[in-house]
Amino acid sequence: MTAYLVLENGTIFEGEFFGKPAEVTGDIVFTTGMTGYLETVTDPSYYGQIILQTFPLIGNYGVISADLQKDTVRAKAYIVKYLCQEPSNFRSEEALDTFFMSQGITGLKGIDTRALTKIIRENGVMSGKITMTPPTEADKEEARNYKITNAIAAVSCSAPVVYGEGKYRVALMDFGVKKSTIDALVSRGCQVWTFPHNTTAKKILDMNPHGILLSSGPGDPADPVNAPIIETLQELKNSGVPILGICMGHLLLAIANGYKTEKMKHGHRGANQPVKNTSTGKLYITAQNHGYTVLADNPSYVNVNDGTCEGLDYGSSFSVQFCPGEGPKDTEFLFDCFVERMASHAAR
Repeated sequence: MTAYLVLENGTIFEGEFFGKPAEVTGDIVFTTGMTGYLETVTDPSYYGQIILQTFPLIGNYGVISADLQKDTVRAKAYIVKYLCQEPSNFRSEEALDTFFMSQGITGLKGIDTRALTKIIRENGVMSGKITMTPPTEADKEEARNYKITNAIAAVSCSAPVVYGEGKYRVALMDFGVKKSTIDALVSRGCQVWTFPHNTTAKKILDMNPHGILLSSGPGDPADPVNAPIIETLQELKNSGVPILGICMGHLLLAIANGYKTEKMKHGHRGANQPVKNTSTGKLYITAQNHGYTVLADNPSYVNVNDGTCEGLDYGSSFSVQFCPGEGPKDTEFLFDCFVERMASHAAR
């Protein structure tokens, strides 16, 4: 079935539907990962966005439930150049097309993804609308007026959930946490208590945690609806309990510490982002998914490509913009650093 994509600047692309054919509007963002499409489409940080995959062939190893970061897809739609309809992998359970249909998610194939990516790189992230018929002026206007709001509340858990058993109790504020983050903590001897985004500082501290993790998640960290979260984080940072912030958690913790954030031209999304430790000069390859950055002149890590802040260290607490528990294994040691800081704090 023929599908159309119209950008807010009026550019039109023609392709074909897969998954559930539907008219969808969202922010179009590109990701550069060559593999890991299952982790990508089930990452809650893509809430409200249309994912554009730069690698041309997607779906070749099918759908593997163990690799999903969440049970549901929170992205608005998914755009690829070529879709593999006959996956070949001994772990494959179904084709990506079938999975999208069961999730009620719209896919678009046959698009010139290289041309579309160039437009976004040159002009910045822009909204678009997928239509079943040639786009009208009303469709273009709808794309121009699209805005993501209240994103964290839409993906956070609704009640506390406990994972694993271990020596250290970690209170995890769920802004859109991924399975890989919880798995990384549990494998290091932590009992992880996930709390909804609007949980009070008192409720978190009443469980007497050894550490607090602020998860990844979608949206603008400076959105006014996040003000109560910022207030909670200001209370938590003053408690002395070690805090690790990841991605959105990094951004929110920075605001709570007086830093400003700004929207990036097209963000960092993919599994091949190089970052440098500013103290040691050592380089790491990281997985990232974010469209905002902290304005800081004292970062602990910086992005090698554009010099943006990739981490901040507050002493007993620290945060990183990338995802240490996903994709490349270079920075998984940061979870060990978090455990060490918890151990040091518990020994006082």
